[in-house]
Amino acid sequence: MTETPDRPRDATGQGDGGRGATGAAVRVRAPARLHFGFLDLHGGLGRRFGSIGLAVDAPAVELDARAAGGLTAEGPESDRVLAYARAAAGHLGVPEAASFRVAEAIPAHAGFGSGTQLALAVAAALARLNGRSFTPQDFADALDRGNRSGVGLAAFTDGGLIVDGGRDARGSPPPVIARLPYPEAWRVVLILDTAMTGVHGKREIEAFRDLPRFPEAEAAEICRIVLMQVMPAAVVADPDAFGGGITAIQRRIGDHFAPHQGGRYASPAVAEALGAIAARGITGYGQSSWGPTGFALLPSEAEARALVAELERPGPLRFVIARGRNAGALVESL
Repeated sequence: MTETPDRPRDATGQGDGGRGATGAAVRVRAPARLHFGFLDLHGGLGRRFGSIGLAVDAPAVELDARAAGGLTAEGPESDRVLAYARAAAGHLGVPEAASFRVAEAIPAHAGFGSGTQLALAVAAALARLNGRSFTPQDFADALDRGNRSGVGLAAFTDGGLIVDGGRDARGSPPPVIARLPYPEAWRVVLILDTAMTGVHGKREIEAFRDLPRFPEAEAAEICRIVLMQVMPAAVVADPDAFGGGITAIQRRIGDHFAPHQGGRYASPAVAEALGAIAARGITGYGQSSWGPTGFALLPSEAEARALVAELERPGPLRFVIARGRNAGALVESL
């Protein structure tokens, strides 16, 4: 199945939760993010992780929240919504009183940062309902978000191509050190494996604990690729240089995590599709975060459609053609 969503391109009031505004009902639409890789898993300079990623216009989380006498939630991920709402209410110092309805959810544990976007959407809605200000970084600890990457927080506020500077010893959310617009013509073919989920929860914690220290030289090379290849290519809209840089990062990070995900890519079906993509001469491809979602970077809608037509066949894979989203979440009173 192929989907090419037609989403709103602007996000008036994105990310601020409508400071000082109070509404009887609020709608939030937040973009998924792709995590292209870590910059410095070695951490020898005092900051660890660092990330590069992209906000995409699909999939997305969309929910409505209304004033109510108690706390209720319906739709997909309703249990998580309730948990995030309680945490957000405690942080805001407001009653646990709102009715949430989730109209659309991002697939969980698939490499899209679904938990961060859902948590921030719930918190932004609750803040707007109560006339409180909202900044994702202020809620990071309360919602247990941004533990390793700041890309999800920045995707909610600003969108675009995001680079963060990693965490220091104090454990503050990683600072965004660069944010660039993603070329409007470019497309991302997402490859979803509907039959499995990626490493998450306890397994993810164990993986980061048990993996050997990342080689310093490899971390240095990734930083060089990001600064001197990927970011300039995004600015001048050079899809081959951009894609080649992302793939080079993916190879290094994927091979490091291979012992905990069964290979460079978590899903054998996605790995097969990515092999076909590489054989076709496409320069940019890989896996988002722990997967299993894969991606291919294409310079146009026509080339994205042609690739999907070639790859589609019966089986667990689902393909979505997405755009980079150069704006953050939409938060609006109804």
